[in-house]
Amino acid sequence: MNHTDPRIDTYILKSADFAIPILTYLREIVHTTCPEATETMKWSFPHFEYKGSILCSMASFKQHCAFGFWLGSKLTDPHNLLASGDEKTSMGQLGRITSLDDLPKENYLIGFIREAMQLIDSGVKQTKEPKPATNKELVVPEYFAEALQSNADALKTFTNFSYSQKKEYVEWITDAKSEATRDKRMETALEWLAEGKIRNWKYVR
Repeated sequence: MNHTDPRIDTYILKSADFAIPILTYLREIVHTTCPEATETMKWSFPHFEYKGSILCSMASFKQHCAFGFWLGSKLTDPHNLLASGDEKTSMGQLGRITSLDDLPKENYLIGFIREAMQLIDSGVKQTKEPKPATNKELVVPEYFAEALQSNADALKTFTNFSYSQKKEYVEWITDAKSEATRDKRMETALEWLAEGKIRNWKYVR
């Protein structure tokens, strides 16, 4: 059974020269470690799924690559190899990747992939980000932040929005009752944001 997606072949070939060996290596190690993994494109960048759930994803930008696990917050990290805070939100759990030397040793990377598989096997789900208090900084879910990074126009619009305008999009996406609904809302949000639209633009006269 062929678990690869030709759209990812195209994505890798269209990436910057420095990114091609990084993405190729990450793709190979995911499939080697998890032969059941299947590929797909979500929010304009490559994802790997295992037993119907997102296992991990990768993306390339002008000057760096990113790699992250859907259940990254659940992974154990005894060697402190995973990024945290703002770096994790914008660049995935492996931080800013500009060359193969920036990646953890292969055995550590394999360990993260295997643990992510075990989490899925155990039925662990991603916990919804808590809604922020009125006067606190807005918490943007990691998966939405990564999706925004893949669309420059959408990211620019979202960055320039007011707190309340950002909050409307975040709550709309996090309130989705299923992964399919969230994915659809995410795609629509990126489209609207790229066009400079607020969440409830249809109701503005």
